[in-house]
Amino acid sequence: MKILGISAYYHDAAAAVIENGEILAAAQEEWFSRKKHDPSFPAAAAGWCLDYAGFAVEELDAVVFYDKPFLKFERLLETYYGFAPRGLESFVRSMPIWIKEKLFLKDQVKRELKALQPGIKHFPKLLFPEHHLSHAASAFYPSPFEEAAILTVDGVGEWATASICHGKGHRIEILKELRFPHSLGLLYSAFTYFLGFRVNSGEYKLMGLAPYGDPDAGETKTFLDKIKTTLVDIMPDGSIWLNQDWFRYAVGLRMIRDQKWAQLFGMTRRAPDAPLDQRHCNLASAIQQVTEEVVLKMARTARQLTGSPNICLAGGVALNCVANGKLEKSGLFEQIWIQPAAGDAGGALGAALAAQHIYFDRPRPVSSGQDQMKGAFIGPEFSDLDIELTARKYKAPWRRFESVSDLVEQAAAVLSVGNVVGWFQGRQEFGPRALGARSILGDARNPEMQRKLNLKIKFRESFRPFAPSVLIEDAPLFFDLNRESPYMLLVAPVMKDRRNDLSELYGGLPLMEKLDTLRSDIPAVTHVDFSARVQTVHKETNPVYYDLLSAFKQLTGYGLLVNTSFNVRGEPVVCTPDDAFRCFIRTDMDFLVMGNYLFDKMEISDNRQVSAAKAESFGSD
Repeated sequence: MKILGISAYYHDAAAAVIENGEILAAAQEEWFSRKKHDPSFPAAAAGWCLDYAGFAVEELDAVVFYDKPFLKFERLLETYYGFAPRGLESFVRSMPIWIKEKLFLKDQVKRELKALQPGIKHFPKLLFPEHHLSHAASAFYPSPFEEAAILTVDGVGEWATASICHGKGHRIEILKELRFPHSLGLLYSAFTYFLGFRVNSGEYKLMGLAPYGDPDAGETKTFLDKIKTTLVDIMPDGSIWLNQDWFRYAVGLRMIRDQKWAQLFGMTRRAPDAPLDQRHCNLASAIQQVTEEVVLKMARTARQLTGSPNICLAGGVALNCVANGKLEKSGLFEQIWIQPAAGDAGGALGAALAAQHIYFDRPRPVSSGQDQMKGAFIGPEFSDLDIELTARKYKAPWRRFESVSDLVEQAAAVLSVGNVVGWFQGRQEFGPRALGARSILGDARNPEMQRKLNLKIKFRESFRPFAPSVLIEDAPLFFDLNRESPYMLLVAPVMKDRRNDLSELYGGLPLMEKLDTLRSDIPAVTHVDFSARVQTVHKETNPVYYDLLSAFKQLTGYGLLVNTSFNVRGEPVVCTPDDAFRCFIRTDMDFLVMGNYLFDKMEISDNRQVSAAKAESFGSD
């Protein structure tokens, strides 16, 4: 059975192909279009997935879209009617798009597939599972569990904004839903907007800013009280009620009522490029605490309803790895599994799996202790010839290693003396986290590494933390984490014996002074609250990256590296060798490793092609 899954028209469009329940390929449209969070129909991603699998459209048993457009349209109409006359401007703007593109989605999908493979005479079934069912399927079916509770939380699908389900075998039963306009994801996005970050892309910045706040400060407690008494009621089961007098997302073109929020919190909305001060940090801390409280209450309800010792997570809020870390530490569940592409991109995969196991009623393969995501390495890969053609295009000298052991020894050596390395290997990771296929790497021991990566390579805010990749067997030496975290979706404390003794005044220091404080012997990955977003590295899923960490450990005694995504601010993660080389040459990275090829920045001549690559402007975030 061959199935193509698609997500599109909101953000992070993607496509995925499965065969008999096995995940063959998945890709995000932004990788090909180079438009970050590209929402358009994933023509290039779907075309690549079909080509990789060797499937013609006519061979497919189904094409599955990740939500129900008519149900979403019903929600929009009912919402506009319920709030009338407010929302007229938004209604007038949105209706032509719905009528032209989204309402008649079957015709649109057929046109797009016909453009991919002209001459199609027979179209496969077109199926439309509900949005949160797609998320639930993406979480449960690839998990290593025969049975589990499933929690999905995001902004909004059709009507649902969160769901609790129970997965058994190849069945998923929906037990409870939270419905629009009451949404934890939209509440978090409202604060993302108020603090000057972009909605649907800046939520992870808000999460990174929150630890700079002082959770015990009087101002933070005041903010927390105002949120919980004015904006949101939190019920014992984790459901929430948002006071719509303070929000505009239901019918407006903005998230909130700016003037009312300014009065409530005693500050105006932060402009995107304005400086951050302690008030912003404390407000970020307050909304992060609310998020963690709600997630824990929802998870507790999921445990009560299902009785399961296992839980699977998906939806955009499942990318809040701080909340995930609190859930892991709570002991509510014995085992946790989080879909690495938890956002809308993963909905494409979930839609395909929902069709396989629910619509077609096919059994589900389960390997005890091992998930079906293949380490999330299910995107495009490139040959030696592709790499050499790129090098020739830019007239860049290279060094080719005949053995992987020689390659990783050389890469480890340059990393150990403070160099930054672009790392491009094998199939691309599906989802927002770099996991050692499209990564930028550095030495976590280097106290200047975080600043160098942020300001000279990523061109992003200096407060942003970086994650460690650590050998699975060495993780307990560095982090208080008693389970695997292969997808970088759990935050854990740095072990106390690695922390430096800090002044009692540390918690009250301004943001930049906290940032400049040396907090541990792995300062580049130790956040201001002594936490880290951990990726455990496994030889079974990424042997070359595992060998690199092992080689670095042989040299330094440390089996971990700084790992951040191979891109700069405002651009998607690199996909092709050409993308990687252009990113390399336009930043202060010192070396680039692609496959078995190593490029040294010092050896690259200033020729016309390289100069043109350097001159390209960076996008904005």
